[in-house]
Amino acid sequence: MTRKQRRLTLIASAGTVLVVAAGLILFALNDQIVFFQSPTDIAAKSVPEGTRIRLGGLVEDGTVVKGDHGEVRFSVTDTEASVPVIYIGLLPDLFREGQGVVAEGMMEPDGVFHADKVLAKHDENYMPKEVAEALKDKGVWQGEKKAN
Repeated sequence: MTRKQRRLTLIASAGTVLVVAAGLILFALNDQIVFFQSPTDIAAKSVPEGTRIRLGGLVEDGTVVKGDHGEVRFSVTDTEASVPVIYIGLLPDLFREGQGVVAEGMMEPDGVFHADKVLAKHDENYMPKEVAEALKDKGVWQGEKKAN
């Protein structure tokens, strides 16, 4: 075997090892990937039960109900559709009606979103890009209707 052949063999082996390592990492992280959905997206297509998603939009006015043991029920809307949400835990200080919110959790067969994480936006600098784009597409941005 010449030096050139040994070098090519070494490079090919290293490339193969890197491809296998990258494949294993992506396979291991597959369960950690969470996709963003707006209420209209959820209404238009059914989300498979047990699939983790991020639900983003505005907290619908008049829907926040605080129950026993830290349970909070509210609806997230993008002005076209709304999704009821149940969350057990402490809400962020900035959480309120009409405010942008991102909830992470799973849809249940009864159509209720069970969140295990709720994030409230501070201002447009902290709002996830997907949420801001979805709200702009629906004609709502910062709680104001877009002029037509």
